[in-house]
Amino acid sequence: MEKKITLPTHKFHIKTGDTVVVIGGNSKGQRGVVKEVIVEKDRARVEGVAMITKHLKPTASNPQGSLEKTEGSIHISNLKLVDPATGEPTRTGRKLNDKGKLQRFSKKTGNFIPDVRK
Repeated sequence: MEKKITLPTHKFHIKTGDTVVVIGGNSKGQRGVVKEVIVEKDRARVEGVAMITKHLKPTASNPQGSLEKTEGSIHISNLKLVDPATGEPTRTGRKLNDKGKLQRFSKKTGNFIPDVRK
C-alpha cells in the first residue's frame, strides 16, 4: 500500500524569493533569500544560512572525492520576513488589496508586500 502524503491546510508567511532573517537556532541573526520552501516538513532553505558539509565519494570523474557545502533547511517558525520598505524584520498578515485579492502586508508599517515571484 502506498503511503499517502497529506499537505498542510495552512498558508505560510514565507514564499520563495523573500528576504528573511533567522530569529532562532544556530544561525540566529543571519539574513538571506529563500531558495525553496519544503511544504511537507514546514521548512525552508535559505541562501547562505545553516550551511552543512556533504562528503562526496570518489568517482571516475572525481577520483579524489570532495567536501561540498550546501544549505540545510530551517523550520519556518524560525524565519521572519524582512519588510522591503524599511529593511527590518516584520510580522505579516493578509488583507484585501484594491483589486479584491488577499495580499500579504507588514504589521509594522501596514504597507503591502509585493510578490517577488512575478
